[in-house]
Amino acid sequence: MNVQTPDITARSWAMIATLGVVWGGTFMVQSIALQTTPPFWVASARIGFATLLTWVVWRWRGGLMFTTAQTDWPRLTLVALLSSAVPFMCLSWGQQFVPSAFAGVSMASVTLFILPLAHLFLPGERMTLRRTLGFLLGFAGVAALIGPEALSATGAANESWGRAACLAAAGCYAISSVMMRRLPPIDPIGLTFATLAIGALLVIPVAAFAHGAPANPGLNGLLVLALLGLVPTAGANLLRILVIRSAGPVFMSLTNYLVPLCSILFGWLILSEQLPASLFLSMALILSGVFLSQWGALTRLFRRP
Repeated sequence: MNVQTPDITARSWAMIATLGVVWGGTFMVQSIALQTTPPFWVASARIGFATLLTWVVWRWRGGLMFTTAQTDWPRLTLVALLSSAVPFMCLSWGQQFVPSAFAGVSMASVTLFILPLAHLFLPGERMTLRRTLGFLLGFAGVAALIGPEALSATGAANESWGRAACLAAAGCYAISSVMMRRLPPIDPIGLTFATLAIGALLVIPVAAFAHGAPANPGLNGLLVLALLGLVPTAGANLLRILVIRSAGPVFMSLTNYLVPLCSILFGWLILSEQLPASLFLSMALILSGVFLSQWGALTRLFRRP
C-alpha cells in the first residue's frame, strides 16, 4: 500500500492557522448564541446548518459513502453520535455555567484521552514511557482544570457539572476518533456528512423534548446560529479533511496547541471573561503533556530528509 508523504507548504500552515482561530472562536460564538437560544436548540442549529452545507458538498462530490463492499452502519452510527450529537449537546449545556475559555482549554485534552484508548484498541499504538509520562502530565492538567478552584469566577450553581460536561465532550471526541480508525474504507466527505446527519436525528428531537418548539432568536441570534453551523462546524471540518489529506494527521494535530490559546484570547478580549491563574496552569500542563506524548511524531514530521 502506498502511503502519501506529507506535503507541508505555506498553504498548509495558513490552513492550520485558520483552523486554530476558527475552532478557538467557536466557544465564544456559542456563548453568544446561548444568550438568545436554549442549549439543545443551539446544538440543533449548529448540527442542522452544518448538515445542509455538507450535504451540498457531498452530493457535488458524487455522493460516495463506503468505498468498498464492506460496510459497518452500526459502528458509523455510534461514531456519529459520539463525534457530533453528544459532544455538541454537552458543550452547549456546559457553557451555560463555565466561561468559553474553559471549554476551549478542555478540548486540548482530547489527544490525551486518545492515548490509553489507542493503546487498548489500535494495533501499533502502544503506550511508550514517553507517552505515559505525557499522559500523566496532561492528566494533572485535566485534574486542575476541573478542580474546585478552577474558573470559580462565574459562581454558577451548576459550574462543576458544566466543567464535567465539557470534559465529557472531549472524552466523546477521543472515543469516536479511535472508533473511526476501525471503520471500513469510507469517503471522507461522506463520513463528515454521515456523522452530522445521523447526529441531527438525535439532537433535534432531544431539543424539542427538553425545550419545546424553538423560539424566534431574532435576526442577530439567527445569524449567530448560522455562523456557528456553517463556519466552525461544516466549513472547518471540510478544511480539516484537506489538511489531513495533504499534510497528514500529525501536522493536523498542531491545532491542539492553537485552539486553547485562541479560545482564551477571544474570551478575554471580546467577552471580558475573568481568567484566573489556575486556568493557565491547567493549559500549560495539558499542552506540555500533548507535546511530550507526540514528540516522536512531530520530530519525524519536521526532520529534514
